[in-house]
Amino acid sequence: MKSKATLKELAKELGVSTSTVSKALSDSPEISEVTKRKIKEFAQLRNYKPNSVAKNLKNKRTHTIGVILPNILNPFFAKVFSGIEKYANKRGYNLITCTSNESLTKEKQMLEMLDNGAIDGFVLALAKETQKENNLEHLKQVIKGGTPIVLFDRIANELKCDKVIVDDYESGFHATQYLIDTGCKRIAIVSTIENSSVGDLRAKGYFEALAKNQRDSDSDLILLAQEEKEFDSKIEALLDEKPDGIFALNEHVSVATMKLALKKGFRIPDDLSIIGFADGLWSRRMTPSLSTVSQHAPEIGQKAAELLIERIEQEIDSEELIVYKTEIIKTELRKRDSVRKL
Repeated sequence: MKSKATLKELAKELGVSTSTVSKALSDSPEISEVTKRKIKEFAQLRNYKPNSVAKNLKNKRTHTIGVILPNILNPFFAKVFSGIEKYANKRGYNLITCTSNESLTKEKQMLEMLDNGAIDGFVLALAKETQKENNLEHLKQVIKGGTPIVLFDRIANELKCDKVIVDDYESGFHATQYLIDTGCKRIAIVSTIENSSVGDLRAKGYFEALAKNQRDSDSDLILLAQEEKEFDSKIEALLDEKPDGIFALNEHVSVATMKLALKKGFRIPDDLSIIGFADGLWSRRMTPSLSTVSQHAPEIGQKAAELLIERIEQEIDSEELIVYKTEIIKTELRKRDSVRKL
């Protein structure tokens, strides 16, 4: 049995855009009869079956957005999704949501599955594995095929698409500076998101703040990992070095660090001040409550959906005329009971 070709594969093999193939197969008057005949014959040869739902929709749009999240259990990504959903529904768009589970392979599969006329565009944050391996070909192919993408949070600067980020570098700098201003002398940094774009920028802010205040970084106070494997034992070893301040680069790590510090007898914030990243329920319900850098996740989701829908509904014939945007959402340091007061 012949394998069924996708719209994207037809376009690639014929050397034309997916839009041209789609219009030809729909008998659009915009396409010449010669080109239509050529594309239809090739589609039949390649056993192409059109998406029947998308084919019959007005304006050749599905009014559906594909959302790919690295981890739906992460409160930050769940809040971003709520922002995407609220704005998309307001504009009359539906969502198809998938999770990559931080896997490059699954991210590729989700993109390929949906990029066949089922959706008008994608909103996604890159999987950890995608950023670690810096493998972006699957995303470049989607963009080249004419499907718009908006990246948020974890991005790749080399991809030609719209992006929504927070001021990760400035956030890392200001959080560390606040710990310094409140009298912390031995400030540790803890992360399980090393080699992600956001983790690298937050860490850079930490090191810059130390340097600006003429503080040397101490290797015994640096725990930058790519995953949570054996995390508790590594944190316990770091706490044995008696830090008086900790900047944790993601929420799960900050909560776990505080729990272990309390278990080891640290008085927070008298002996140890802790600032985390993201601002979920865990942070507010801890005792003492955890100070965090709030990313305003719903606002990130809303802006990402806004940029994508604007791109979908924009009529631009030449890619050379497209000006891509990078929107920066300002963060906020929420000072709770886990840090000393100025």
